[in-house]
Amino acid sequence: MEFAQKRLVHISQCRGVTRKFIRKMIAKDRTLRIVYEKSPKLLSSSFSISLQQAQLFYQDLHNDYLVHNINHQMKSYHVVTIFDPIYPQLLKSIPDAPLVLYAIGNISLLQQHSKISVIGTRNPTKEAYPKMKVILEPLIKNKLVIVSGMARGIDRYAHQLALQYNGWTIAVLGGGFQHIYPKEHVALFQQIARKGLVISEYPPYQRPKKYHFPERNRILSGICFGTLVIEAKQSSGTLITVNHALDQGREVYAMPGSPLYPETRGCHEMIQDGAKIVLDANDILEDHVKWAQWVK
Repeated sequence: MEFAQKRLVHISQCRGVTRKFIRKMIAKDRTLRIVYEKSPKLLSSSFSISLQQAQLFYQDLHNDYLVHNINHQMKSYHVVTIFDPIYPQLLKSIPDAPLVLYAIGNISLLQQHSKISVIGTRNPTKEAYPKMKVILEPLIKNKLVIVSGMARGIDRYAHQLALQYNGWTIAVLGGGFQHIYPKEHVALFQQIARKGLVISEYPPYQRPKKYHFPERNRILSGICFGTLVIEAKQSSGTLITVNHALDQGREVYAMPGSPLYPETRGCHEMIQDGAKIVLDANDILEDHVKWAQWVK
């Protein structure tokens, strides 16, 4: 299986392929060996892709420089594939689970069941940080791992509070480790890498692209038992993560706030639509106890 894992990392970085395409390959040959023996024409006919796609794929399959880079990545970072025992079962169960995760830091946190994602606006109100402190401090002291996206605003506060209270935190990035976004969070990235875990489904050299951020949100929710929304406007990008959480059968929690702030409007609508209102940490901890008993 070790060779299949390495082939999966290689194939995932080739041009002309998608995750859906790779899943078709795995279904036909779990070792992923036979694909290396096919010509562009056979690749095109076997997997119903255009000849142009097949030619790009074939070139990268036999690109020694790319193979060299992948060997370097696997020595420099933790590289976890969907074939690995350490790959989180909870994440594996979601639709379109990431096939490869690149990681820096405490890799054992991947298998920690007690994770909650904390998300919200990049432009929080002055009430956001004190609200988060009241709710997150007990969660952190009860050993819940705080997961967020290392964006500005709520994400940054979530990671900072976890670090401040000597807790565990995981950052899920929308690009590779060599291109941290936003740039002012490089120091935060380094802190989390030392004291927690940073993961991305994008190779280290991959610059973040606009569509990466909504795409990575399925991981933010999928790796956790629940998602806590601190503040969000109507039609906020935060709702993408909430929708993923609902599709994945995860708990969704929302914090109320002053009706004077548009940043609280999204949370109020979530509560009206059935999200669990969070007034104190016990609203989450009670569900976590039930979850922990279920996973055992």
